[in-house]
Amino acid sequence: MEWKIKNGYVLTPHQVIKEGMVVVEGNKIIDVGKTSELDSKYPRYEVIDATNKIVMPGLINTHTHIAMSVFRGYADDMELMDWLNKRIWPIEAHLNGDDIYAGSLLSILEMIKSGTTTFNDMYFFMDRVAQAVTESGIRAVLCSGMIELKDRARAEETLKIALDFALKYNGAADGRIRTMLGPHALYSCSPDFIKEVRDVSIEKNIPIHIHLAEDKNEPQNIDNMYNVGLVKKNMGPIEYANELGLFDAKVIGAHCIWLKDNEIKILAEKGVGVAHNPVSNMKLAAGVAPVPKMLEAGVNVGIGTDGPASNNALDMIRDMKITALLHKVSNLNPTVAPATEVVKMATVYGARALFDDSIGELAVGKKADIILIDLKKPHLTPIHDVVSLLVYSASGSDVSHVMVDGKLIMENRKVLTLDEEKVMELAVKQTYSLFERAGVL
Repeated sequence: MEWKIKNGYVLTPHQVIKEGMVVVEGNKIIDVGKTSELDSKYPRYEVIDATNKIVMPGLINTHTHIAMSVFRGYADDMELMDWLNKRIWPIEAHLNGDDIYAGSLLSILEMIKSGTTTFNDMYFFMDRVAQAVTESGIRAVLCSGMIELKDRARAEETLKIALDFALKYNGAADGRIRTMLGPHALYSCSPDFIKEVRDVSIEKNIPIHIHLAEDKNEPQNIDNMYNVGLVKKNMGPIEYANELGLFDAKVIGAHCIWLKDNEIKILAEKGVGVAHNPVSNMKLAAGVAPVPKMLEAGVNVGIGTDGPASNNALDMIRDMKITALLHKVSNLNPTVAPATEVVKMATVYGARALFDDSIGELAVGKKADIILIDLKKPHLTPIHDVVSLLVYSASGSDVSHVMVDGKLIMENRKVLTLDEEKVMELAVKQTYSLFERAGVL
């Protein structure tokens, strides 16, 4: 399909082009500029009129567990480890593939309607997540989560599942699916298992997605499980992971809250991507990640929602605002995390954190993952600075159009690839089935 999206406020990494145009051929952007200069060059292209709209790269959610939408509201107002041990892990033991598929479809519907075009996901029954991705038209990076807990048989089984999935589905859905390996965390995977996953990652050239430095007590939790002496050595999780050689592989670390300055330097030097999850971190009172310091050091920091059980929503536009506000107030400095930088975190920095330079920007040669934000709303009037307006005033419900890989998957708020009512009905039905099986209802 050939498209020209014209007359909008076009957001590029370096400027806002008023009355701009983005031209799409196949699945790539072939031209970007002023409508007045480009329009006549492409006379037969299909037109999307972006008058009074922002035209920008699709948002990139760098860390989530989308099938957990079936747990939305089930385990709120709890500390992280209690949340995991007492509520989440027990009911996860009863999950099946149908639950995962239903929850994934529901979350993908929510993400499309709020402007996310790529998400990075770690969970279970990932073939069913891949099925939902394929049907919906969204882009995804997927990995099967591995929780080993010193159990050798479990280690072998989960690594086999994760590797088989990664090899089978990398490049699936017409190239919209990429894969990673997903050791859950340093406290749920032994040092030997982390090294084993690292070796497989390097050998097969499959990146790693892992939770890192999420909890203040993580060194103690690691010591309690594996007796590696982190507390005695005053060693942080990033130093420990580096000592294990984890960062010899390509790694994106979710959270990275409790960091020493030298650990930030390690992340930068090793090229580790970071998924910052401000809402989940705030809700679980996990702490405030040193995002301004990481960005200053050259770390690629993207924004993630985390799962719908610990955020309760997947609205990346809302989370952009929260990112900006969180770091201003925690640093007592209104100039940190400016709107322009936060938008980059949600787009181009997120792409880099996922080791994908084909998305995240409106530039010639990039994949045509594009969203439109409708500015003809009371809360988006008047227009002074469109980037500030986007971050501080907009919400996911202002997204009017979504294009992924050059294909329109939402037009004027109507999702073209999924039946919204059926998706929601299936999610409710499957949630009740899961909770009955688990003995919760």
